[in-house]
Amino acid sequence: MSDPRLLTVILNFRTPDMTLQAVAAALRAMDGIEGEIVVVDNDSGDGSFENLHNQSVSNGWTKDGRVRVLQSGRNGGFGAGNNYGIQTGFRDGSRPDYVYVLNSDAFPAPDAIQRLLDYLQTHPETGFAGSYIHGPDGDPHLTTFRFPSIASEFEAAIRFGPVSRILAKKRVPIEIPDSTQPVDWLAGASLMMRRDVLDQIGLFDETFFLYFEETDLCLRARRAGYQTVFVRDSDVAHIGSVSTGMKQWQQVPGYWFDSRLHYFTKNHGAFYAALATLAHLTGGILHRLRQGLQGRAPTDPPHFLRTLLRHDLTAMFKPRRHAAVPRLTDPISRSDGSVIVSE
Repeated sequence: MSDPRLLTVILNFRTPDMTLQAVAAALRAMDGIEGEIVVVDNDSGDGSFENLHNQSVSNGWTKDGRVRVLQSGRNGGFGAGNNYGIQTGFRDGSRPDYVYVLNSDAFPAPDAIQRLLDYLQTHPETGFAGSYIHGPDGDPHLTTFRFPSIASEFEAAIRFGPVSRILAKKRVPIEIPDSTQPVDWLAGASLMMRRDVLDQIGLFDETFFLYFEETDLCLRARRAGYQTVFVRDSDVAHIGSVSTGMKQWQQVPGYWFDSRLHYFTKNHGAFYAALATLAHLTGGILHRLRQGLQGRAPTDPPHFLRTLLRHDLTAMFKPRRHAAVPRLTDPISRSDGSVIVSE
């Protein structure tokens, strides 16, 4: 049996120096693995593409085709940018056996990629495998989750210990496992996917600009009969939220509300989505009442409940355009129809 072939996709948006560090770490971790790395600049517009191209050439990464730098030509979000890299395949036009998505601020340990590949090779029932993620100082990052539901929306909003204990098996966050095991979905900082599964279920849904795209992809895999597995001994350091700026958010951006509503409506129907929003609003109001009685400020971002209600009510009466889920065989989507490749 021939060795498996791996395509690693690293998406850049205005973080070229950090992206180059991620490429260097990925190259070390891919030593001995047949494959290539595709770096996609998601239309940064700040010279990132040129910087990535020039540095990759000067480092000698592009000489043997091991690394390519592409320009997506449009910023369609996390899913669209990764889809662009996945659809390009290998330089010779062939397709990989596995696809590995790595964040531009994530740095795999030397054996991290091989661990994911070995797991998928020996567990055909598994569609996706993801790493144990930690910060630069070793602090663990929570990346293991259950699928969202009406119950989880209420639990997350009310923030009340007794309710959380009752709904413990419905809570979205899963305490980081001590060993390798299936979970519902994993954050996409370091996620390897079986190409045959992507052939069957499609790529990332590009209606999601940011957030919920991994959740949706893992749910589609689950419904097709494939597990998503957290591989504990695949170790990846991750800074987190560098491109999105989430740590500095003063308010939750509109695309988060768009993604949340699209996830529930697409996967469970409009009525279920409305009930999920009602559950969140009810839990949030109860949380605010309890905090007020205790003389504490609510822990929601400013105007969160009001914005959630207004957003979802407006969406009920506003036609929404949903992108088709791309397939690996679809033409590569780009505004000018061309592909820029670093040689």
